[in-house]
This record gives sequence, structure tokens and C-alpha cells, in this order.
Amino acid sequence: MELLDKLNWRYAAKAMNGEKVSEDKIERILEASRLAATSSGLQPFEIIVVKNQEIKEKIRPIAWNQSVITDCSHLLVFAAWDTYTEERINYMFDLTNEIRGFKNEGWENYRQMLLSSYPQKDADENFNHAAKQAYIAFAHAIIAAAYEGVDATPLEDFDPAAVDEILNLNEKGLKSAVLLPLGYRKEDEDWLVNLVKVRKPMKDLVTVIE
Repeated sequence: MELLDKLNWRYAAKAMNGEKVSEDKIERILEASRLAATSSGLQPFEIIVVKNQEIKEKIRPIAWNQSVITDCSHLLVFAAWDTYTEERINYMFDLTNEIRGFKNEGWENYRQMLLSSYPQKDADENFNHAAKQAYIAFAHAIIAAAYEGVDATPLEDFDPAAVDEILNLNEKGLKSAVLLPLGYRKEDEDWLVNLVKVRKPMKDLVTVIE
């Protein structure tokens, strides 16, 4: 299967060569993220695409000085909502009604259930929930990048508060959750490139209950 071949090809590149990824590939990777499943269809996150080299230079020191931050083509920042609000929830429900061209009683009842629940919860609890949804889209981006023959390096080791300040995310009610540099591997400087991929055998990963 072509997709599995691509996933076997991919790994977390430890060095990138600075070559630019074509915008059409980036658009398809972002579209894959946009199509990701999320809880209640709320898509409680945004994706910040950083092409500006000066900004990447600012982020590198607060991300364990990893070279892929500055040597990548595009740096994706998956930023989750800092909390759920009535406005945010209503926006997605109204958008659904607009696109589908009708209102559904069950859907509207579900809207009211969410409005009576999420906005009243602690902001940290809401952010953690939203960040989980951002990770689903993040995973889609990794898979789509592999399919496009683009390297991607998942990064969690960074200072979120510092990234938020650099990108002015607080002003948008967002908090950074995870980073994804996209680019092309620099094989002569990447210690991981030729190592065999190691994953659990299926028997140790999957339990089938019949």
C-alpha cells in the first residue's frame, strides 16, 4: 500500500537542508489538517505557518536550539484555543447551518448542551481538551507530509509561553501546543536518517477482543 510505504519512509528528521517546499504541497498538507476529525466538529485550534526567517531565528533558542527550526522551509505552529466560549461554539454551529443550508433540531439541542457545559469549565481544562484536538490535526499533517515526500519533525520541547509571545497568540486567545517543521532532510548531517525504524510488533500493540 502506497501510504504505508510512505509512512515507513518518514522519520523525525534531525537536520534539514533549507530547501523550500512548494506551496502546493504545503496547501495539501494544511488541507489534510483542516479535514481532521475533532470533538463536536469544533476545530478548537489554528495553524500558524511561519515562513519568516527572523521569527524562526527567535523561536530556535526556546526550542532546545534545534536546527530544524531555522533550516526548515515552513514551521507549523498548532495553537489551541485558550478556552471554549459561547462565541466560538456558536460560530462553528452557525457555520455548519450555513454550509448545510438548514437547521436540525437535534443539532441545535446539541449546541445548547455544549453551551451549558464547556464555557463554564476551568480554562486550563478547556485548553487541554482543545490541545488534544490540535494534536489530531497535527497527526494528519505528519501523514500528509509523508505522502507528499516532505520531511516533518514533531517538536514538543519548546517554551510555549515564549512562542505565544513571539507570535502574539495571546491576543488571539490561543496557546501553542506543538510545532512541526516541514522541509527536506540533510542526510550527511542527520544521525537518524539511516537507522532502521523501530516500532512495537503488532502483537504487543494491538489487542483484539472478539
